[in-house]
Amino acid sequence: MSDGASLAAGELAGRTALVAGGTRGIGRAVALELAAGGAQVAIHGRSVEGAADVAGMLAADGRHAGTFLADLTRPEAAASLAIRVTTALPELDTVVLVAGADVLTGAAAGWPFEQKLEALLQIDVTATLILARALGRAMKERGQGVVITVGWDQAAVGMEGDSGELFAAAKGAVMAFTRSLARSLGPEVRANCVAPGWIKTAWGEQASDGWQRRAVRESMLRRWGTPEDVAGVIRWLASPAGEFVTGQVIPVNGGFRRA
Repeated sequence: MSDGASLAAGELAGRTALVAGGTRGIGRAVALELAAGGAQVAIHGRSVEGAADVAGMLAADGRHAGTFLADLTRPEAAASLAIRVTTALPELDTVVLVAGADVLTGAAAGWPFEQKLEALLQIDVTATLILARALGRAMKERGQGVVITVGWDQAAVGMEGDSGELFAAAKGAVMAFTRSLARSLGPEVRANCVAPGWIKTAWGEQASDGWQRRAVRESMLRRWGTPEDVAGVIRWLASPAGEFVTGQVIPVNGGFRRA
């Protein structure tokens, strides 16, 4: 966990958060970072095994607010998850929607374009929109809350190739949606989107030398980002320090540059 040096210790004390997709990568880092800020954190994952590690770490610090299992590839899963969350966590005031389809590693890397697109649209777009709307409206009724989604920095400028086209379509939709959601939920609930750049998650760890060089070259800071870099920005957006920020898409990319 972060030592919170850049933020007041315990600035999220009294908050209850849900991190959808909180079992690995960026989502895992977000769950731990919010807990480090003092929040009680519930996580969503696809399997018991996947959630056990993060849930155990949260519980060890007395910060575990619950674990919710749902396979968001199923069309009805997001709506069902939203009902279960609002029932179990009536005090929920922070929602971070990180869950996304991994079409870059494992068997999915070999899928055809159309199958990858279907997965991204179902999880990254449809499930995110359904959860954001349902949980955001519940928080609006209670008078306060924060919704944070995850986009992609290059959706705004474009990237060549199948992956560029796929993620631009899916994450560009999430970014545009979040701006409109902020208008729908305000002033009670803030909604923002973080747009990560080259972040070393599972794909980055196994990427070819060419991609490794490109990631470093396209950052003004000349390095890959980490899940913790993204989590730190999300923690700030969720905190009192971010209370005058809504309807924004915030790149977290070390200063993107075209080489």
